[in-house]
Amino acid sequence: MTSKERSYLKGLASKLTSIVQIGKQGLTPDITAAVDEALEARELIKVSVLNNCDEDIREMAERIKERTHSEIILVIGSKIVFYRKSKKKPIIDMSGCK
Repeated sequence: MTSKERSYLKGLASKLTSIVQIGKQGLTPDITAAVDEALEARELIKVSVLNNCDEDIREMAERIKERTHSEIILVIGSKIVFYRKSKKKPIIDMSGCK
């Protein structure tokens, strides 16, 4: 992914609300499945990590990335933004980022 593409996606993500929240149970298989489904439907999603979660946010982001075959666009504070192009219905056009 190029820096222009990443910058474009960061701009789009600034308007998003969190779709998935990770709480005190941490990263469970259900959370991973929810992120995977949301990525297929929306391509770009924001995940919130609640204060009562004891896991390291960056390590969690890496594990989600590996399990969902997505890209980490941004980790800031308690928010993580992921992107993965949809296999069925691509929504985000990044042709202008080349």
